[in-house]
Amino acid sequence: MAVSGRRARRIWAVLATSAALGLTVTQAQAAPGGDDAPFGVRILHEQALLHERQGGLSLSEEEGPGEEEPGDGGEENEHIAARAEEYAQARTAPGGIVAPGAFGAAFGEMLNLPDTKGSWRNDTRLPYDADDPRYRDINSNSSGGAGKVTGRVTGMAADDRGYVYAGSANGGVFRSRTGGGHWTNISDELPALSTGDLQLDPRGRLWYATGEANTSATAFLGTGVYVLKDPRYGKFSRRDRVGGDELESTSINALRFAGDKVWAATTRGVWSHSTKTFKGPWKLEFAPNPDYLPGGPKDDDESAAYKNIASDIAIDAKDPNKVVLAVGWRSGDTYNGFYAKGRSGSWERLTDLGELPANAEYVGNVSFARSADGSRYYAIDQSPQQMAGNPDSGLAGIYASKSGSPTGPWTKIADYKQLRDSGSALTGEGYQPGIQAWYNQFLTVDPKNPDHVYAGLEEVFETKDGGKTWTVPGPYWNFGFECWSIDPAKQSGDCPQTTHPDQHAVAIGSYYGKPYVLVGNDGGVYRRPVNGSAGSDGHATDWTSLNDGTMDALQYYSVGVGTDPASRGIAVTGGLQDNGQSMLRPGDRVMGSNFGGDGGDTITDPDNGCNIAEEYVYLSVSVTQNCAVNDGSWIDDPAGATSYSVAPPDNKTAEARFIAPLSADIKNKNTWVAGGRHVWVNTKGYGIRSGSEWFEAFDLGQGRTATAVASSGGKVYAAWCGPCNNQGFARGVAVGNADGTGWHELNLPVDSKVPNRYLSGLAVDPADSDHVLLAVNGFSRKWTEGPGAGVGHLFETKDGGATWTDVSGNLPDVPANSVVLLKNGTIALGTDLGVLVRTPKSSGWKVAGANLPTTAVLQLKTGPDGRLYAATHGRGIWSIDVRRLR
Repeated sequence: MAVSGRRARRIWAVLATSAALGLTVTQAQAAPGGDDAPFGVRILHEQALLHERQGGLSLSEEEGPGEEEPGDGGEENEHIAARAEEYAQARTAPGGIVAPGAFGAAFGEMLNLPDTKGSWRNDTRLPYDADDPRYRDINSNSSGGAGKVTGRVTGMAADDRGYVYAGSANGGVFRSRTGGGHWTNISDELPALSTGDLQLDPRGRLWYATGEANTSATAFLGTGVYVLKDPRYGKFSRRDRVGGDELESTSINALRFAGDKVWAATTRGVWSHSTKTFKGPWKLEFAPNPDYLPGGPKDDDESAAYKNIASDIAIDAKDPNKVVLAVGWRSGDTYNGFYAKGRSGSWERLTDLGELPANAEYVGNVSFARSADGSRYYAIDQSPQQMAGNPDSGLAGIYASKSGSPTGPWTKIADYKQLRDSGSALTGEGYQPGIQAWYNQFLTVDPKNPDHVYAGLEEVFETKDGGKTWTVPGPYWNFGFECWSIDPAKQSGDCPQTTHPDQHAVAIGSYYGKPYVLVGNDGGVYRRPVNGSAGSDGHATDWTSLNDGTMDALQYYSVGVGTDPASRGIAVTGGLQDNGQSMLRPGDRVMGSNFGGDGGDTITDPDNGCNIAEEYVYLSVSVTQNCAVNDGSWIDDPAGATSYSVAPPDNKTAEARFIAPLSADIKNKNTWVAGGRHVWVNTKGYGIRSGSEWFEAFDLGQGRTATAVASSGGKVYAAWCGPCNNQGFARGVAVGNADGTGWHELNLPVDSKVPNRYLSGLAVDPADSDHVLLAVNGFSRKWTEGPGAGVGHLFETKDGGATWTDVSGNLPDVPANSVVLLKNGTIALGTDLGVLVRTPKSSGWKVAGANLPTTAVLQLKTGPDGRLYAATHGRGIWSIDVRRLR
């Protein structure tokens, strides 16, 4: 059989990376589940394959988001784009845009609700060691070299007195007074904890731009910009907001200062405001397609959210009136480019910047950095055309303007091949430096040396000669290097610690006169001296992880709770964004990671917390029956692995959501349900050893995929969407039996009581399988346009889905993610702003307990200890005594 060029590239990517680790094909075939390498390297294989099989987004005026250009090369980057897109869909479908005021209004409604008794306990506020030597099983990233980690950090700022400020993806802003570590949250009073940018202005005030903007389809929007006048001692409050609601429900890529003005690059154009006063509205400086802004004639168009994206702003140090805007959607649009004001005073596209591309197809996500003396400007540019057509990288290049002017002339000082050959860990086909340049970018210049630059992509790069030569002080990980070893007596063999992959933010500060660089990435914050030490390979030998457990910014998708088999105490686990699966057992002072990459949904045996089913992405499920405790000996003897790949078939066909639903029957812990295009059932419980052991109970239909599943006594409910984007969005619920009989679609027309929005959670009454609660995501039609958007977030049926009742009552209009029916009849609802409960004797909702941060709760589960556990996507796992929820 002939092998296509695309297929050949896939095969070569796998073989090349395996060879780098010295693993033979025989070993790979002998490993449980067919695993062929330490999980860290295997993730690169899977990402390369996903890069090949996922469609790209390359938009023209006639195309909407999600439409592919014809041809073989129109394929977009791997799973992070899909994750962001799916989170956006859950909160915006069927409209495509959230109107300003949505989050602020929901937060105000929450404040007006009473609280129940009881307080939440932060169960995961302790160090989390990604290299924990206890968990070096085949699915672990342990020994990769990242050390202690926390959740994604997307904003960094630092001064010259040791004060450091870190903005987390959805956990708010943390302050350190000691150059990093010993963190304190200073933003918990705000309605939005999603960080777009964090900057200290020339007067020492801290500016917090909310709304994470690593991609235009970001997971969580913001409520504007806040300023803290005394950041060393104060905390943010709602009174600190700059302007009105102009920047609500948007994302902010960057803040830049010039004179008495602050500029904001947002997903709705470029705005400005005075820095002398914080009152008065923000001024819209430039929007390339203003008809698509809220209130415009095309604001309900399916592509509206993609039509006015700005990524950064460059301001000439010698002339603050000379401003260049970097504007454009990462996957391409006709408006992409660089803009400056012409002689007429209007914004005009720049056409001649030297080697920095100016054509729309080559300008995507851009980051600027200026030297302190104004003699240099630097830029990173991601190319939509290259991302669509190059299987290895989407990076156009890194550029320098040696005139110091943002208008150039610019010269290219690095491309992805040069960075790859400078000591990168990403050398295999399908995954090289800049493959995620639309998601991973930072850039900064040493204040004392305009030729000394730190650049962040997937890895940390450094040049000390203005780009003539580059090194990689922070490689992706240490897998594949000669110094690496899985030896549990060492962190990463003889390799020095590196940083976590996927760089987002950077700052340079000092403490007691010693300057350092701080980088924020998907694993938190790391620090090294600005002029640090490195080995002969250019890899730094002096990184320090600042993730000591006090920055509780872990981003959980799921939680699992069970009785620990050794101590009979409680073991808590959960899947995290890009930080695998955490494992917390009784007596632990440090959590370990027994599973690498993205950790998705989780099933845990309540009677034995070491029986765990762990999802990677797209239903790539593995199972362990010993908490995945392993000393790494499986490297030499594959039979020593204690985790097994048991992915249902929809994993191979990409017919499942990025984080696909998994659930155990509430009456039979050994009956599992998994949802992709199909509803899959496993009746062997934790004894399953192969993906072929799943039974196909029902086909939801081509183009449809499960968003939530639940079962009781063999009766299964599966909510789905398809299409799941805003082009003809549809949703529904199918019901049937685990043995494949009795399946049928419920009648949920667009004009039914159940809104035509994303169905996110199901809860079945254990006493009556016809009694079901259904959680609905997104905002109501007041904030989200689209056919049948409707109102309400919680619906109830008592006849197996034949009829539904809106039981939302006085529930705030906030996206709902997970619903649990407690034993006493109390309903607990996890939302984007926390947990709400309603008791059987009450018609109104209450905020559950005290001190839970106002962040997204993606999953709720009850434990065998009588506590309710909340997996937050930004502040770790919390729990509360169910008896106090009244």
